[in-house]
Amino acid sequence: MITIFTDGSSKGNPGPGGWGAILATDEKVTELGGREPQTTNNRMELTAAIRALQNLGTDEDITVYTDAEYVLKGITQWVHGWLKNDWRTAAKKPVENQDLWKELLEAVEGKDIKWMLVRGHAGVPANERCDEIATTYADNLKPELYDGPIHAYTVSLKAIPRI
Repeated sequence: MITIFTDGSSKGNPGPGGWGAILATDEKVTELGGREPQTTNNRMELTAAIRALQNLGTDEDITVYTDAEYVLKGITQWVHGWLKNDWRTAAKKPVENQDLWKELLEAVEGKDIKWMLVRGHAGVPANERCDEIATTYADNLKPELYDGPIHAYTVSLKAIPRI
């Protein structure tokens, strides 16, 4: 079982942005993050999910926790209509962030993923840590990222899904 938490941030929308992710297996935790000099919050939320899924070494059962309804609904609901409508919305407008949605579709291909929505800024420790990573990168700073055994990781990986 793999547990992933993701978050994105931008200082201004658009503005400088960052993304953060936590990948946890039964044995190991790896924190990831990055920065874009000019981006949007939605792009950073998508990038966090993409980069996390691209960094998996296995395709076992995966649960992805995100606080971005945009990402969750996009990948579990909206994308099917976009594909049928040649990347157009129900209003016949081009889908925003198509490049990243296509990248996310490629990253999820062949994987058994359960997508879960958590409330952002509501005390879910792993989500708060992803936010800290993302905002630190958005501020053009480099956070210390953990990569080591799960027993030494000090952030709780428990989540309360948003209903």
